[in-house]
Amino acid sequence: MFRQVVVVSNNQRVSRYIGTSAALGHAEVLSDVRGDAARKLRNRAKDRIADIDAKRRVAVSPFLVDTFNRQHNYLRISLTERCNLRCFYCMPSEGVELSPPQHILSDDEVIRLATLFVKSGVTKIRLTGGEPTIRKGIVDIVGRLHELRKYGLQSIGMTTNGIALHRKLPALVDNGLTHLNISLDTLDPFKFEIMTRRMGHDAVLRSLEVALKSEKLRSVKLNVVVVKGLNDHEVLDFVEMTKESRLSVRFIEFMPFTGNKWDKAKMVPSSELLSRIRARYPTVHKAPDELNDTARSYMIPGHAGSFGFISSMSDHFCSSCNRLRLTADGQIKVCLFDAKEISLRDEMRAGASDSVLLGTIGRAVRGKQEKHAGMEDIDVVTNRPMILIGGMHRLGLPRSIRRSPAMRFLDTNPAQRAHPTAVRCFSTTVATGNTAPRTPRLTHVDDSGRPSMVDVTRKEPTSRVASASGRIVIPKIAYDLITGEDDANNEEGGRSIEAEEATALRKAKEKARSKGDVLTVAQLAAIMGCKRTSELIPLCHPLQLSHISVTLHPEAVPLARSGADASIADAGHTFSAGTRSGIGKHQQQQQEQEPLVYSIVCRATVSCEGKTGVEMEALTAVSVGLLTVWDMLKAVAGKEMAIGEIMVTRKEGGMSGRFVRTTTHL
Repeated sequence: MFRQVVVVSNNQRVSRYIGTSAALGHAEVLSDVRGDAARKLRNRAKDRIADIDAKRRVAVSPFLVDTFNRQHNYLRISLTERCNLRCFYCMPSEGVELSPPQHILSDDEVIRLATLFVKSGVTKIRLTGGEPTIRKGIVDIVGRLHELRKYGLQSIGMTTNGIALHRKLPALVDNGLTHLNISLDTLDPFKFEIMTRRMGHDAVLRSLEVALKSEKLRSVKLNVVVVKGLNDHEVLDFVEMTKESRLSVRFIEFMPFTGNKWDKAKMVPSSELLSRIRARYPTVHKAPDELNDTARSYMIPGHAGSFGFISSMSDHFCSSCNRLRLTADGQIKVCLFDAKEISLRDEMRAGASDSVLLGTIGRAVRGKQEKHAGMEDIDVVTNRPMILIGGMHRLGLPRSIRRSPAMRFLDTNPAQRAHPTAVRCFSTTVATGNTAPRTPRLTHVDDSGRPSMVDVTRKEPTSRVASASGRIVIPKIAYDLITGEDDANNEEGGRSIEAEEATALRKAKEKARSKGDVLTVAQLAAIMGCKRTSELIPLCHPLQLSHISVTLHPEAVPLARSGADASIADAGHTFSAGTRSGIGKHQQQQQEQEPLVYSIVCRATVSCEGKTGVEMEALTAVSVGLLTVWDMLKAVAGKEMAIGEIMVTRKEGGMSGRFVRTTTHL
């Protein structure tokens, strides 16, 4: 951590930034020279530094620490998918499909999640988009975020294109905005229209001027995406802007996203830009970087501001990454270049408690990779366009496109990859004017008894929703592995477990863990299976799904209150009675008094606008999710698990109307 200290030299006060250890070292020197007075000064400096560190030190919840021990205390919240510019590197030329308004997080939902993150250790929040300034109520949102300072929030930043900022900025700052980043890629108004496909260059400069005049803003930065042959020759002009203004200009390497036609040849490495700047300004020197800073900063003697480089492609900063992203439609995204997403919105709207939401956040964070792929291997097929890092967009992709394994299918609001006009036929009949009772018949069998699809040509598309649930009963050892409560008990009835048995058990656990986080992988598989229902069930046609929500939760309840069906209950009782999940006579005695049934419950909700229902999709999601749990845990409990209670729990839409199952046990 760097601190500002004042040194008196030749009767002149000189202010400079030095590290904490260096500051204490200077105090030691003064002590030798000036005796007691300097010693007192040194002690006051130590106390002051300790006080500052204590105030800034915020405990980060284990849910925000990944498997590489990176602590995530920085949250970027997208407030909208919409934007008033059309920058080519951010938005595909064909445009994007915006999420329905009801899919976007409400103000209260944004604040609830922000509060949860801040209480868990997040100290910095940045508002993004789309373009955040076009979100209704943006000033009030900043004010409500400002109230989170009592829980440890230290800064509220915003990244904006500046088009509509200058009128709102004073109110935003008064409500608590502390840091501002403005995006401007060129100083040429004509080129601005080429790059953004819109007018507004003067408005951005006006916003920048207002920002630099604001005394309350701690930091004003200018973000410049550099593209070879387009604006790279303007780099020196941007650097010159730092001469008179307390402005930090950050040059960002052109990055690949869906639809932005990224080409390695268009990217200018930061090292090349620095060489150009050194040729003009030989005295340029490295400036101290803040912890976890994405930019490598530099200063030029005599300049009021600074410049830096965000080298995501040529020199990534993954090892110190402390960032998480919350998209406008409520997905948590742990890496900008990773297509994996998990919906916090769906869990909130399903009534999840804060502890459940934290568990979901923790699973997402633990799934974060050590570093993103190389610049030529980054996923630009299933990842969002940059404009929709705050939203959801999927093009109708042909199945021939190769995709990586399960992790790329985590989106929970997929645009089904079927042709838009495709319909799905099953299990419903076309209404007629004849209301007389009809003899029951199988709808997928024709008069000759041969398989046949149902004709729904005359049906009108309506809103369809279906929910399903199921469970897999597992032994306690598997339950502990999933919940993180595995205490590796190595004694049985007061005696040591045989070495051979202990070794086998340890290897089984390691094999199970090596496959990854069980619930996250099962959730991915469930979503994938749901989207491919028509490929698994012969007489199902593809449906354009508008929404998929899948949750998996561990449960441990007394056998008497589990409500499980007979076969499941018998399995649960067997587990309690003596498998390797119940090691120890003391455990067995407790379980005999009140045996527990350990299980994973999977729930899925699917919706669409179509001519037929989505019960099969919901059932497929649950089935595939539970099968994946079985596969993930078979190394430790392959012979002891039982899947059951798979059923439709709710259905809405269609001729049969609304259906809700009153009990979730058969």
